[in-house]
Amino acid sequence: MTTPDVSVVCPLFNEEESVGPLIDAVSRALADVIGWELVLVDDGSSDRTVAVVKSHTADPRVRLVRLARNYGQSTATQAGFDASRGRMVVTMDGDLQNDPRDIPNLVSKLGEGFDLVVGYRETRRDRLITRKLPSRVANVLIRWLTGVPIIDNGCSLKAYHRETLVGMRLYSDMHRFIPALAVGATGAQIAQIPVRHHGRRFGTSKYGLSRVWKVLADLMTVTMLRWFGQRPLLLFAYGGIAAFAVATVFFAAQLAALARGPGGVVYSGAAVLFMGLALYFFMVGLIAQVATHEWALHASATAGPRGRR
Repeated sequence: MTTPDVSVVCPLFNEEESVGPLIDAVSRALADVIGWELVLVDDGSSDRTVAVVKSHTADPRVRLVRLARNYGQSTATQAGFDASRGRMVVTMDGDLQNDPRDIPNLVSKLGEGFDLVVGYRETRRDRLITRKLPSRVANVLIRWLTGVPIIDNGCSLKAYHRETLVGMRLYSDMHRFIPALAVGATGAQIAQIPVRHHGRRFGTSKYGLSRVWKVLADLMTVTMLRWFGQRPLLLFAYGGIAAFAVATVFFAAQLAALARGPGGVVYSGAAVLFMGLALYFFMVGLIAQVATHEWALHASATAGPRGRR
């Protein structure tokens, strides 16, 4: 089977009205691309999304991946990555707010030697209070904590070289943080270009203000991975130092109590307990550091040289 040049991965959840026009729009946008495929991932839709996709599968370039239930966009995106075969992979939403006509521009920019090209919505067609304002705040926070200057982390329209996705596993709402994860894991070179954005034509958005808490939790995870992913000993050392400081305070309290006369062993017992906790943190940190080093050596040996494309 011939390997396509471009795989377009698109998660779907209850998009029966959008998916037909989406397939047609992608086909037109990629008419000049020699080899392409469209991987549609049904994330447990309860409407006729699957039936509509099946009516278009006479075209072998249109492929359907079905998940057993609704897992969320990140898991559906990962399933699409796993099923895709192209040398380059493009992600986009299935609600027609992303414009497939921007895909050739992303692919062209990727060919200039970048590992990842991120689209940003120059003129966003969404509600101000529930979508645009929280997104702006989140983007500022993500840029500050991760150190990766992405303008629009929430835009799904992105293009990747296959090598950039190797070893990446998405869960929860991690699809928003792929650039930060790629930079942290491989030092990926990233470009950003403006893309079109349209108002939703069919149905209603699957996201609201309730997603804020999940984004914050995932941001904390990504930040910890970026700061300590390659040096876990540092993280555990902070805990060990804090526990040692508490042990020192209890030890000093025990000495002060003994200076006043015979006393109990509460302070000394607490001091020993926290001293043991400090040693435990340092030992776990050392084990984690050695494991990280061995994993990095194994990954380097199996991946081989990447080279600049």
